[in-house]
Amino acid sequence: MECCRRASPGTPFLLLAFLLLSSRTARSEEDRDGLWDAWGPWSECSRTCGGGASYSLRRCLSSKSCEGRNIRYRTCSNVDCPPEAGDFRAQQCSAHNDVKYHGQFYEWLPVSNDPDNPCSLKCQAKGTALVVELAPKVLDGTRCYTESLDMCISGLCQIVGCDHQLGSTIKEDNCGVCNGDGSTCRLVRGQYKSQLTATKLDNTVVGIPYGSRHIRLVLKGPDHLYLETKTLQGAKGENSLSSTGIFLVDNSSVDFQKFPDKEILRMAGPLTADFIVKIRSSGPENSTVQFIFYQPIIHRWRETDFFPCSATCGGGYQLTSAECYDLRSNRVVADQYCHYYPENIKPKPKLQECNLDPCPASDGYKQIMPYDIYHPLPRWEATPWTACSSSCGGGIQSRAVSCVEEDIQGHVSSAEEWKCMYTPKMPTVQPCNIFDCPKWLAQEWSPCTVTCGQGLRYRVVLCIDHREVHTGGCSPKTKPHIKEECIIPTPCYKPKEKLPVEAKLPWYKQAQEFEEGAAVSEEPSFIPEAWSACTVTCGVGTQVRIVRCQVLLSFSQSVADLPVDECEGPKPASQRPCYAGPCHGETPELNLEETDGLLGGLQDFDQLYDWEYEGFTKCSESCGGGVQEAVVSCLNKQTREPVDENLCVTSRRPPQLLKSCSLDPCPARWEIGKWSPCSLTCGVGLQTRDVFCSHLLSREINETVILADELCRQPKPTTVQACNRFNCPPAWYPAQWQP
Repeated sequence: MECCRRASPGTPFLLLAFLLLSSRTARSEEDRDGLWDAWGPWSECSRTCGGGASYSLRRCLSSKSCEGRNIRYRTCSNVDCPPEAGDFRAQQCSAHNDVKYHGQFYEWLPVSNDPDNPCSLKCQAKGTALVVELAPKVLDGTRCYTESLDMCISGLCQIVGCDHQLGSTIKEDNCGVCNGDGSTCRLVRGQYKSQLTATKLDNTVVGIPYGSRHIRLVLKGPDHLYLETKTLQGAKGENSLSSTGIFLVDNSSVDFQKFPDKEILRMAGPLTADFIVKIRSSGPENSTVQFIFYQPIIHRWRETDFFPCSATCGGGYQLTSAECYDLRSNRVVADQYCHYYPENIKPKPKLQECNLDPCPASDGYKQIMPYDIYHPLPRWEATPWTACSSSCGGGIQSRAVSCVEEDIQGHVSSAEEWKCMYTPKMPTVQPCNIFDCPKWLAQEWSPCTVTCGQGLRYRVVLCIDHREVHTGGCSPKTKPHIKEECIIPTPCYKPKEKLPVEAKLPWYKQAQEFEEGAAVSEEPSFIPEAWSACTVTCGVGTQVRIVRCQVLLSFSQSVADLPVDECEGPKPASQRPCYAGPCHGETPELNLEETDGLLGGLQDFDQLYDWEYEGFTKCSESCGGGVQEAVVSCLNKQTREPVDENLCVTSRRPPQLLKSCSLDPCPARWEIGKWSPCSLTCGVGLQTRDVFCSHLLSREINETVILADELCRQPKPTTVQACNRFNCPPAWYPAQWQP
């Protein structure tokens, strides 16, 4: 108050000044010390969109100068302008179109990014090289530079962060997230070499999806770039990029520069449509296109709001969840889409207490126990799936799903469904047994049982399931026949045999064994087990096996034994003779009756050998899906030892069996191109090749995506090497002509 006392020593004035100062409000201690008046209201924003400036004034109450500034600024109207609004600096230039300059009207275009004075209004007359400063400073809120948020205020360029605050240094990351860490997008870069022919003059260079940023493509060569677009609504467009300039393509700004030997395409983004960059042939030489851009991760985790409180009083809990969100379709999708991107980290649920007021007629505050130990969260609980409505060919099974909660004592009770909605509800219906039903597979016919006249031929008919494995379950009504008559046109010059001649082993025996090798089905049937080993090591012995009457219980998918009389048809044999070869070099002496009962009347023992599957070959691929083939071996059926394949009948060889393997996706790997021709035909030259880090998406269609180099763990192969390391042959080099 000393300054006021010196200015006016009168007591009445002092009292008036004191009342005036004490009535001021909204002053900080610093304001009162500096004798500043309170800040006035904020002015109207200098722009209605696109980011403008507003100011506030204050008065110095001292007769002397006050420390500090009497004006302050803040940003406002930080919403994007509609595309038809145009550039703010261009609007200011066009305002001078109806004002003569040196006696002539011009159409003025903005001159941006002036490094010396970015906040002056410099404009260029359209169609001329005339550049004029039409105003010493642009309107407040005008961008200092086209690719910056910094704005001009009172003719000075002020720093503006991505948070739209004056003086802030916070920047956007490459993904367009303010103060982000770059985890919401991925860098895509690569190189394309044109392989155009006379019949194919156009080709696709790269597809750049919606939302991508910082796109740059450089074409070197005689060919020409052009664009195709497709919006999220499905509308398609094309831009030929016929001349240098800045174009608006589907509301995305495209900066295109055309030079005699190259073309440069830049798009700051984010793109408002899917862009497909294509190349069109313009000459006999090939071109190369280098591209780089930041592709958004279109499936991202999104944290939900807090779910309702678990209790209405006495203390409860509520928590958040995370859902996978498709940024393009603006809808929630299955979690697996977000798990595809390693950059995506699912946020952990947040937990907070709620409704802590004591319940009526209770003894007060109830302690909140940790929800994961003492107070479990409500959860979905499901009954077992019902039996499938069909055993094959696709069926449906269902179950009941309800929300339950468990109290501290472990008692489980039903709860309202909203309490469990922090996690997706389990499905109540699902398809089942979607594999194809077993079907009959007939093999090749055997040779005819006679060498002349009329006989019979046989074939093996298998019931094959969807895994190409012999099984049961085929309908007997549709089974192809296993034998038929055959006629050999050669006349018979011997006593006529009884016709038709029945087949002997091995064909009849193999067909019969396949009949016996039935699988358990929903109809009672005889199921034989495997034959035991022969009771002797040489000579004639016996083999036995167990034959049961069994049925498949479809509800529990278990097998039950039944009394023998429950199964229809003849019971397969449970005992048979076997021959293990001669003993200690003895010559076998078997009469016809014995051999007929033992081996079906054959005079040799080739029926002892047969083809069988023994494991699978190594997978054809180490990842991404390969194929294994079943190994077929010729075995001695008594000793189970492999023998020479010539001992087995070639026509009996079983069909080829394949199965898929190594289904895990392949890791990122280096994709290596071919070496270019050497730069010199002799001496030491250089040759180069392209090396990209890529990831195989589908082996069937050979679809790959180019990744950043750092995602490939192996060392990057060399891209340059020396070549033609031999001396050039002697050659004449003429000197200059003498005068």
